[in-house]
Amino acid sequence: MGVKQVIKNLDAFPRAEDHLLQKTQSGAVVSIVGLFIMATLFLHELTYYVSTYTVHEMAVDLKRGETLPIHINMSFPSLPCQVLSVDAIDMSGKHEVDLDTNIWKLRLSREGVIIGTEYLSDLVEKGHTSHNHENETDHHHAKVHLDKFDDEAENMIKTVKQALANGEGCRVYGVLDVQRVAGNFHISVHGLNIFVAQMIFEGATHVNVSHVIHDLSFGPKYPGIHNPLDDTNRILHGASGTFKYYIKIVPTEYKYISKEVLPTNQFSVTEYFSPMNEHDRTWPAVYFLYDLSPITVTIKEERRSFIHFITRLCAVLGGTFALTGMLDRWMFRILEAVTTPTPRRSMR
Repeated sequence: MGVKQVIKNLDAFPRAEDHLLQKTQSGAVVSIVGLFIMATLFLHELTYYVSTYTVHEMAVDLKRGETLPIHINMSFPSLPCQVLSVDAIDMSGKHEVDLDTNIWKLRLSREGVIIGTEYLSDLVEKGHTSHNHENETDHHHAKVHLDKFDDEAENMIKTVKQALANGEGCRVYGVLDVQRVAGNFHISVHGLNIFVAQMIFEGATHVNVSHVIHDLSFGPKYPGIHNPLDDTNRILHGASGTFKYYIKIVPTEYKYISKEVLPTNQFSVTEYFSPMNEHDRTWPAVYFLYDLSPITVTIKEERRSFIHFITRLCAVLGGTFALTGMLDRWMFRILEAVTTPTPRRSMR
């Protein structure tokens, strides 16, 4: 026996003569269906191979001396822009005055249409340390100057009251760059002189801090991120109060498949609402109290190997081919049994 004959004997796919092959309509239908299924599965596997998946890793956060960007985009439908102020305080209680910050306030009509713009170059309320609404001595200080209000203060009171009567609101958006330590920032009417605030609102219980958080994040967004406070609506219909959002920030690095690294942060939040009463000395506000996790999360984009793609492709295409072959044989035998007439027995 020659070498060629030995090789031929190893052939696992022997071919029959053409005149021994029989083509049927049922076989053609099964072939077309099988080709469609194989083409669909091939495109699915190709898409699965080309797409990326993410791997999460955790490690101790070693970053020091960096700033924390806070992206704010909020609306206050019941407070005019003239009375709103933004304040940022770090964990030591010191006000951050020299912030590299860009904050804008947009005046909104009752219907939510923008009717004006105001730029804030300094987030910390003017005279905040001498007009703290939570300090009882400020009440006496304000009464001393009761008869010394200038025309500017009176005009402001008239303007704000007119804005309140017209149903004006305010949209605050921009970026805060704060120290990378625990702290808080809040949006309130604390920037007003206590007597001016009393003249405008006639009491803290009438300060409606209803708000809509369109976007709140602590860094750029990466694919798949979910910020839990986005599109949050907190509308008050009764007594006013103070909202407090306790935020836990997790430092995050997102590594793209191109090896580009995006430093950012994700966070979780718990909220608390404290209603006001006539005897409270504080004024309503919206607080965001944040703390940083000592653990950093690294998210990597990765792509599946080509060997993995070939293995899955052979499995699905080979399985489909085998299944359609079995289906063709079953259909042929069923149709042959149905169409072949049964021979009658001869009568004696």
